[in-house]
Amino acid sequence: MPPRLTIVMPALNEAESLDRHLRAALAAADEVVVSDGGSTDGTPEIARRLGARVVSGPPGRGGQLSRGARAALAANGGAGDVLLFLHADTLLPPEGGQAVRAAIAAGAVGGAFRVRFDVDRPMLRLGARLINLRTRLTGLPLGDQAQFVRRDVFERLEGFRDWPILEDLDLAMRLKREGKTVLLGDRVDNRVTTAARRFVHLGIVRTVATNWLIWTLFALGVSPHRLVRLYYRLR
Repeated sequence: MPPRLTIVMPALNEAESLDRHLRAALAAADEVVVSDGGSTDGTPEIARRLGARVVSGPPGRGGQLSRGARAALAANGGAGDVLLFLHADTLLPPEGGQAVRAAIAAGAVGGAFRVRFDVDRPMLRLGARLINLRTRLTGLPLGDQAQFVRRDVFERLEGFRDWPILEDLDLAMRLKREGKTVLLGDRVDNRVTTAARRFVHLGIVRTVATNWLIWTLFALGVSPHRLVRLYYRLR
């Protein structure tokens, strides 16, 4: 039997993009858990209507991911299960669920996807290529790349840290030490498509520079609780 795939989707006021993205997630997975952070635009109602399970709590991506994962783990038995963490503004490719199941069945402990943006501009295509190159060289995909992990490994790692920022990078670093990880999406049409709104709003150069600054300070030992204040000042 193929591994059972559960998608955990953190969301906060994502009604506009949720309809399309959640439908694709529901088609790919055995179950989708939407972890809502207090939306006021009808996001939880849309999620329930489409067939997802909804858990609610305070905003904050790390906490929302953890709540969604706990709900999925409490409901589903079996060490062969797979958890995939999908941002609400990110779209899985049509064969994404099959690719994840195949990677786990082949021995991977987890991984993520190469990425492309939902706006087709030369600078954004270049930005996506740089993200994919960075991920291939470091083996450290981030949250908007649809990270996935085998259930038993996720439990052994005790899941995401309850951090206000960089919880995705931290999980990727710890997961890499657990065994083989994979980067899916060799073809462009098999990559996740993520929203370019932050890059468009702030500018590609500024966004990339801010990210690298935050990651460098984190590597030097600065606490994520201090870095989040810097992150929002620079946005």
